[in-house]
Parts: sequence; structure tokens; C-alpha cells
Amino acid sequence: MIPLNQRLGVLSCEHDRVDAPPAARRSRLPLLIVPFFLLTGCGDRSASDSAKKSPPKPVAPEISWPMTRGGPALSGSVATTLPRDPVIAWTFTSSGQITAEAAIVAGRVYVGTGKGTLHCLSAATGKQLWEFSTKDAITAAPAVAAGKVFLSSNDGKLYALDAATGAPAWQFTSEDKISAGAIVIKAPADSATPGADWILLNGYDGTTRVLAAADGKLVWSYKTDDYINGSPAVVDGRYLVFGGCDAQLHVVHLKDGTLLHKIPTDAQIPASIGTFGTMAFCGNYANQTVAFDAIGGKVAWTYEDRALPFMSAPAVNDRLVLIGSRDKHLHAIDRATGKAAWKFKTGGRIEGSPIIFDDGVIFGSADGRLYAANLTDGTELWQLDLGEALIASPSFGGQQIVIGGDKGTVFALRSRPTPKP
Repeated sequence: MIPLNQRLGVLSCEHDRVDAPPAARRSRLPLLIVPFFLLTGCGDRSASDSAKKSPPKPVAPEISWPMTRGGPALSGSVATTLPRDPVIAWTFTSSGQITAEAAIVAGRVYVGTGKGTLHCLSAATGKQLWEFSTKDAITAAPAVAAGKVFLSSNDGKLYALDAATGAPAWQFTSEDKISAGAIVIKAPADSATPGADWILLNGYDGTTRVLAAADGKLVWSYKTDDYINGSPAVVDGRYLVFGGCDAQLHVVHLKDGTLLHKIPTDAQIPASIGTFGTMAFCGNYANQTVAFDAIGGKVAWTYEDRALPFMSAPAVNDRLVLIGSRDKHLHAIDRATGKAAWKFKTGGRIEGSPIIFDDGVIFGSADGRLYAANLTDGTELWQLDLGEALIASPSFGGQQIVIGGDKGTVFALRSRPTPKP
């Protein structure tokens, strides 16, 4: 029988390039609170009239999801409360099964499929605005920045597309498939091109690359000894941190790619890591979740539960590390100690990564349900049966959750509207 992860397009650390089947980040953009400026006119206004005016309400910050795990820290966290009693706002039928996370920026949703098509949808209605086809599966979120969409594909290419129209600007060709989402940052001040837009990219050829976002030219590269499935995280604004199928956590200098640390683990790391401050967290094939001091270069703790691997990337806040497992549970781990806080059981494997909110966590399961749980004790807040195995990770932006199913449906979920009196 074909394992579930292969049937549903989930990547693993394959060791046969020829025979392995093709696989079918919280950070917010800077939050802009628009200031209210008191405009004075030519006429006089009495003090009593001014006093009658109510103070302006602050404009709520708009939350985007511009790249995998919400942003360069790969924390999978959002500084707001989670949607309550959600309903399906709209659906879109895509060109193929979806294991890729969506990006949500400026009223648009960008999501790729196992057929290699990127769909750009209206975040308000789900109507398709444009699409772009690659030659193999898209298994990770695109990155949206500087007016472009940076799309990685298992055809071995990174595509730079116009975010408004989908028109190609340039492409970069790797030596193998690119199964991880790109990360876009500003180059650090001590780099060769300070302030320029950089693309951070991991490839299945075992190479980490930094490309110039303007034209795709190589800035620097770093070679590992095995495949890399997950995206790189930025730690402390100075380091690039990621794990790979060589069972190592790599910490390199962001400015030039020179090595700071290689921290060994007991098994292959199949997905992206998550970070909080200078700590990094990952799951591996040894059925462990491991915490690393990225700058100190040491393992802080190792969490183990059952003999099934952790395939998802973790979501992290100041108290918890939340990670899904093939044992059908979401595991909540105390971030400081590595001890179990609670577990939440579902009816299927949890391959996708969770999103952590101020007051809860949401995550999908192969049982076809999207769940929300309380952070304090893991009690269920709600569940929604979407009728398709949920292998893709959810995204959150524009006050709605977006997730794709294995039958190719894109779901947008919003809090149930409050009835008018």
C-alpha cells in the first residue's frame, strides 16, 4: 500500500532521486496603524462643538500572510484572536490536489496545486484573477513582496511573477526540485548589498541560496550533504537556520553564508523549523521534537511521545511549541522545559502545520476537519468538517483562514457574522 504521505503529496527525505515520486512562515508585514490628523479649517469652532466630537476609532491593523509560516521567523503565529464559530465564506475548485500553504496579501490569495498551477484569487470572493502553470507540483507557499510573487516548484525552478498579473519577470533554475517556500527579506546592513530585497531559498539539491529579488542573480550559496525540504528561518537578524535530511540543524551567517554551527540530531528533519527569539524547534523521523539554542550551538531539550514521526513544522509562542504528528495528535510542549503540556486527538494524521493565535491554535487533519483548541489546556473550541483530507497548512490574513484540501478545494473561513438587531 502506498504510504499516506506519498498519496497526498507530502514530502519526505527520499534517498533515491530517480525512483522517488514527485511530491504532488508568524511574521506580519509591518502593521500600519493609520494616524488621525485633526484638520483645521478657515472657520472658527467653539470649544463646546469640539467637545461633542467623539474621538476617532483606531484603524484595525490588517494582517497578511506573505510567505510560508507567516514570515521569516517561521513562527506560525498571529497577534490576534482566532475566528469564532467560523463559516465557509467561499470555495474555489482548483486544478489539482493541494498540499501547499497559501499566501494572503493585499486582498489576494495565492495558492499552488499538485498539478503545478498557481491560482491567484480574490480574497473577498474567491474569484480567480489569474493563474500560472509550472511543469511539476507546487508544495509550498509562494512569497509575495516588492510587487512580485516568488514561486518555487518541483520542476526545479523559482519563478518571479508580477503580483498583479502573473506575468513572468525572471526564473532561476536549481539542480533538483524546490519543495520549500521562498523567504523574502531585506539584506542586512553588513552584507554586500545592504537594504536590497533578498530571496532565501532551500533546494532538494541540498543547497541553500540567497538570490537578488530584482533579477534572480546568486548572492551566495551554502551546500549541505543531503536534501532540504523545509524553508530557512531568520534568527536575530544575523543568522539563517534550517534543518535537512542530513539530520543536522545548520546555522549560517546571513550576510555571506559562512557556517556558525552544525547541530546534530538523531534523524532526518523533513519540514521547516520554527523559531522564537534565538531558539529553534523542529520535528524529526526519530519521533522527536527538538529545541536548539541556535546561537549557542546546543540542544536545549528533546521531547518524545509515541513511535511515529513529527512531519509538520511547529508553531511557537512565548509559552508553547505546537506540532502535529502522524500519531493523529497535536502536541503542545512547554517551550522552556520540553515537557508535555497537553495533546489533542484527531481522527487522522496531522501533516500540516498549526497556526497559533493569542487565545488558541488552529490545525487541519487528514480526517477532513479543521480544529481550534484552547492554548491553556487543549480543550476544543470548535471543529469544521470540510470533507477533504487537510494535508496543507492553514494560512491567516484579511480576517480569514484559508486552507486547501486534497481534492483540490480552496476554503476561506470567517467568523460567523453577528446578527443585526
